Amino acid sequence: MFQEIDALIAKLKTLRPLSSESVKRLAEDFMIDFVYNSNAIEGNTLTLEETALVLKEGITIDKKPLSHHLEAVGHKEAYYYIEEIVKDEEELTEQIIKNIHSLVLMGASSDKGKYRSVPVRITGSNHKPAQPFEIPLQMEQLMAEYDTDMRDMHVVERIAIFHLKFESIHPFIDGNGRIGRLLMNLDLLSSGYPPINMKFQDTRRYYDSFKHYHENEKDPSMLIELVQEYVLEELTHYIAVLETAQQLEE
Repeated sequence: MFQEIDALIAKLKTLRPLSSESVKRLAEDFMIDFVYNSNAIEGNTLTLEETALVLKEGITIDKKPLSHHLEAVGHKEAYYYIEEIVKDEEELTEQIIKNIHSLVLMGASSDKGKYRSVPVRITGSNHKPAQPFEIPLQMEQLMAEYDTDMRDMHVVERIAIFHLKFESIHPFIDGNGRIGRLLMNLDLLSSGYPPINMKFQDTRRYYDSFKHYHENEKDPSMLIELVQEYVLEELTHYIAVLETAQQLEE
């Protein structure tokens, strides 16, 4: 199922890495694109160009809500935080997830870093997220499953299934989607893969994968397929960059 991805990962390991300056520049470009798309999926109105100005220049965009600026900055800080988690080889824990939430919701002092205390409904979905009193146990069970049963899965399958389960619990009052997509990339980076960018243009397909999961006995195949496409895209792109750089050096 994942033979093409495995072949690309094997090829990636044979290529010389880029210079630290090139890696930094590529990582910053990806981060901006990722922040824009992940926030746009949730309704943030900053364009890609505006997101870049906010994150790189600290510019405030006229007639755009302050909350949308804070979402961009918070998401950037959360992305850099997961890079540090990967660098330090830390295992994913509930506390790390809460730390990510605190950064993503940097402008919401009363809610950040805390599981929600009120019931919620997801607009356009028949799925009912966990009741507040169920969240601690369900999150504990999810983390235990992540550390045991999911460990032997291919990373593409693992991050898709974890994402579906995490979003089904919907543990926070806000920011669940953005946190879930950050957690996808935390696992990918920890496993030696480039991060993926769930694009705003694929929002409908992305949300349909949750609908399919809940209406078809928790079948994760739609999201697995979407994640697989993104991983292939990023691997192909990254290998092409490395090969071009190597050719120029030679």
